[in-house]
Amino acid sequence: MNEGDIVLAPLPQADGRIKNRPAVLLRRLPPFGDWLVCGVSTQVHQGVADFDELVGPSDPEFATTGLKAASIIRLGFLGVLPETALLGTIGSISRERHHRLLASLCRHLSA
Repeated sequence: MNEGDIVLAPLPQADGRIKNRPAVLLRRLPPFGDWLVCGVSTQVHQGVADFDELVGPSDPEFATTGLKAASIIRLGFLGVLPETALLGTIGSISRERHHRLLASLCRHLSA
């Protein structure tokens, strides 16, 4: 698995339940190689301007994402998971989008 891949992963929901959902692999973390991931949601109305990324059917890379509907990559929905917890890759985002996500997260954390 590689940075920028979209995987299925068990992520906690607001109600505490664990649900398998799409997530973007942001970065592998030391010392054990676990993945920093961010959840993907079809609740596009929850997107935060200049922070989250919208991926829709009119987007040139939509077909490569493996997503079935317009979705928001939610940088506020982060998790750290071991690679063994990831259920498989469904697609990927472009290198440019991956870099935008990391830059946006870095700007927010260093503000």
